[in-house]
Amino acid sequence: MKIQYKIFVVFALMLSFTACKKDFLEVDPIGKVAVQDFYQTDEDATRAIMASYDILQWMNARDWNSAYLVKTFPSDESNVAGGSDGDQPPYQELGVYTYGASNAPITAVWESNYFGIYRSNMVINYVPGATDLQKQIIGEAKFLRAYYYFEIAAMFGNGPLILGELSPSEYSQPFVDATALYIQAVADLEAAIEVLPKKSEYDPQDVFRATQGAAQALLGKVHLYAGNWSASAAAFEAVIATQEYALQADFSSLFLQESEFGVESLLEASWVTTMGYDWGTFQWGGNRAMENNITWQLCGPRGEAFEAGETGLVGGWGFNLPKQGLYDVFAAEADTTRKPATLLSLEDLRALDGDWTDENAWGWDGCIRVKYSTRMDETSDADGAVPELNYGTNLRLLRYADVLLMAAEAHHKNGNDGTAATYLNMVRTRANLGGFTGDIMSAIKKERQMELAFEGVRFLDLVRWGDAATVLGPLGFQAGKHNLYPIPADEMRNNSYAVQNAGY
Repeated sequence: MKIQYKIFVVFALMLSFTACKKDFLEVDPIGKVAVQDFYQTDEDATRAIMASYDILQWMNARDWNSAYLVKTFPSDESNVAGGSDGDQPPYQELGVYTYGASNAPITAVWESNYFGIYRSNMVINYVPGATDLQKQIIGEAKFLRAYYYFEIAAMFGNGPLILGELSPSEYSQPFVDATALYIQAVADLEAAIEVLPKKSEYDPQDVFRATQGAAQALLGKVHLYAGNWSASAAAFEAVIATQEYALQADFSSLFLQESEFGVESLLEASWVTTMGYDWGTFQWGGNRAMENNITWQLCGPRGEAFEAGETGLVGGWGFNLPKQGLYDVFAAEADTTRKPATLLSLEDLRALDGDWTDENAWGWDGCIRVKYSTRMDETSDADGAVPELNYGTNLRLLRYADVLLMAAEAHHKNGNDGTAATYLNMVRTRANLGGFTGDIMSAIKKERQMELAFEGVRFLDLVRWGDAATVLGPLGFQAGKHNLYPIPADEMRNNSYAVQNAGY
C-alpha cells in the first residue's frame, strides 16, 4: 500500500508559526493561526504529525540534495558518476572528499533534520495529550525527533539541542556533543515505546507510522553508535521478542513496491506514483516535499549507454554506479541470492540480453545497480505524466535484517558470541549461505556490506568501526577530518555558538 502525505494545509499553517530556521522566518505568513488555537483536536494533531513525517520524504528525495546520497557517495560502494566530472559538482565532491562547509547537499541534510526537529517539537509542546490518539501522536513526534537528532549526531557529531520553539533573537544556540544528542534520543525513544502501537495494531492506511518496534530498533541503534553494548542488545532483543517482524523469504523482491511495509519493514520513507508530475509542474529546489522519489531517477543506469534486455530496468540519469570491488565481495562469498538483486556485472547484464555501450563513461566500473534502480512498473506515464518524475519506490530506513545484524554486533561487543552467531547466521541462511567462519566481527562487517549495500549505511558503519581510514583512505578519506561532515557555512554565519568540525 502506498501512503500519500496530504499535508499542504498543515504546511501553510506551519509557515505562520515562528520557526527555528532562518528561511522559514522570511516567509510571509499564510492563513494566520495562533499556536494556542491549533493542535488542540485529534484532527489538528494528526495534521501536525503528518508534517513531521513529511521531512522523511523531503530530506531523501530533495532533487540534488538527497540525504540518502550524502550518506552513500563517500562510501566504497559506488562512484558518483553522472554525465561527467562536472555533472552536479556538489555530489562529485562527496565521492572524492573535497567537500567543505558550503557543500549544498550536506547543508540540506543539516537543514532538513532541524526542520524535522522543529516540527516534532511543535507537536510535543502543543498537542495537549488529552486523548489516547493525542498521546500516541506525541509518542510519534518523540520517535521522529529522536530519528532526526540521531542523524545529526552520527553525521555531524554535534549541534544545537533544541526542544522548544525559538524566537528570532534566539537563533544562536549552544552546540552540544553527540553524547548529549544521543541521550536526548534515548529519552525520547523510551517515552515513545510506552505509547506507540505495535505494527499489527495499526490500520492498513497507517502502516507508514512509527511503531513500538521501530522505536525499540532505533533505540538499539542509538545505543550501538554510542557504544552502550548491553543497552543496545537489550533494545534489539525487545524487537525480536515481539515476533512482529521476520526476514522476507524472497530477497529478490524485497526492495520492490510489492514488498513495501512488508514483514521485514520497521520504517520507510514513502512516495507515490500518482501525482502526475511533468516538466512544468515538478518543483525543482522547492521547500515543499515532492510526493515522488526523484532520487531513484537520478540513480538509474544512464540511458544513452544502457540497454535493458530482460533486467526489467529502464534508463536513468546515471549517478551512483557500483564499484567492481563490491561485486567482487559478493562473488568471493558465492552469494548468488543477493548479488543479482543488488548489482550486475557487464557479463551478467549481457547474459540477460542487455548491454552497456560506453565503457569510458564517467564513473563506469563494470557494474550497474539493481537495488533501488529505475523500473517502468514503479513509475507512471498516465495522463501525460513524465515517468522520470513519478517514481514511488520507498526507501527502507529500518528493516529486520539490519536489526538482526546490529543485534549480533551488540551481543558480540557485550561478550555473547553465541547469540551473536545465531542472528548473523539467520541473515546468512536467507541468502542461502552456510554458517559464518573465522572472526565473528569480521563476518558481521562483511555481512552488513552485502546485505545492506546501497541502503545508506556503509559509510557510517566504516566510520564508527574505525575502518574508514584503511578502507577509504585510497579514495581521499582523511582520518580526523572526514569522520564527520562539516557544519554548514550558513550555520557558522548565523549561530554565534557554532563550532566547526576539525579539518574544515
